[in-house]
Amino acid sequence: MLIAFLRETCSGERRVALTPSSVGQLCGKGCEILMEQGAGEKAGFADVEYREKGASVVSRNDAFAADALVQVRCLGTNPEAGSADLKMMRTDQVVIGMCDPLGNPQAIAQMAQQGVTLLALEMIPRTTRAQTMDVLSSMATLAGYRAVLLAATQLPRIFPLMMTAAGTLTPARVLVIGAGVAGLQAIATARRLGAVVQAYDVRPAVCEQVESLGARFVQLDLDAQSSEDEGGYAKALGDEFYRQQRELLADVVAQCDVVITTAAIPGRQSPLLITEAAVQGMSSGSVIVDLAAERGGNCELTRADQTVFEHGVTILGPTNLPAEISYHASQMYSQNVAALLNHLLQEGKLNLDWEDEILRETAVIRGGQVIHPRIRQLLDMEPIAND
Repeated sequence: MLIAFLRETCSGERRVALTPSSVGQLCGKGCEILMEQGAGEKAGFADVEYREKGASVVSRNDAFAADALVQVRCLGTNPEAGSADLKMMRTDQVVIGMCDPLGNPQAIAQMAQQGVTLLALEMIPRTTRAQTMDVLSSMATLAGYRAVLLAATQLPRIFPLMMTAAGTLTPARVLVIGAGVAGLQAIATARRLGAVVQAYDVRPAVCEQVESLGARFVQLDLDAQSSEDEGGYAKALGDEFYRQQRELLADVVAQCDVVITTAAIPGRQSPLLITEAAVQGMSSGSVIVDLAAERGGNCELTRADQTVFEHGVTILGPTNLPAEISYHASQMYSQNVAALLNHLLQEGKLNLDWEDEILRETAVIRGGQVIHPRIRQLLDMEPIAND
């Protein structure tokens, strides 16, 4: 079984799909690993480290001879440079990576034309069996951590309470909107830095998790009983709900020095939670870090991958914070991918058991046919007969 991983071609992407440690594990399972020369350099992994673990360093063209390709960003998340790889893929080749299937289903249709089988890591089910393969949670953990550090460097205050000969410095007040994986890590990081933290989430069930980290859970007078889908993600609610939510949140936002927003819905426009009027109500020097910027942002003034300064407030819209922590982001991503491969490998070969829930939920293309019901619906395709 030949497995290859490539140098990432998306601008700003510094992660690598497999680290030397994971390569050693897979070689021990009877696989042969090919890597494109220099694939791990930006993440801090030299070619010699991979060779020592059993990988063969080859050209990009030669890497495409593999039975399975592993990437951080496939076409859907690398629209500009990713199309160059399409013509090098072949029928029945297995491709594994992040490809934004719900946000960019057209890219899935393009890959299907090459006859590949595509496993979209964003679709890994949120089950106990698949927990070690959950790439989204791994990357969200790092994004939440990094967001707090960005805010700390922009804020003209310190985070902790500090008593000095020159007087007492009051702690920063931080609000985290969205208590998913990224939000919880942001809460924990801000607390470690000494900030006074409060958090809001549309799902009342996360109150206990927020409070266990030492933050105060913000209660808004809203009916949010149907705010969580079967996978544990926040789901879209009605326009009237969001209007009321914005009004109530504005008062909370105005009391904070830092706001970190993480409210994103897979494949959908990010809900607008902070209006320009709410930004105007914040103190001069305040900072907003909008982790939902890739899909429009939770703040009305957010611009993806830009720093905006309006009404005395700095608004950051980063879209790929894990790539800025490329060493550990690659380590976590690689461990997730290796866990998936180990789950699928049998006697050194991929055993694609289509009765297996993990494979069934993760695969969006099988042998050139788009098979995932949600993606077919987005592409206006008829359901497959046995769906």
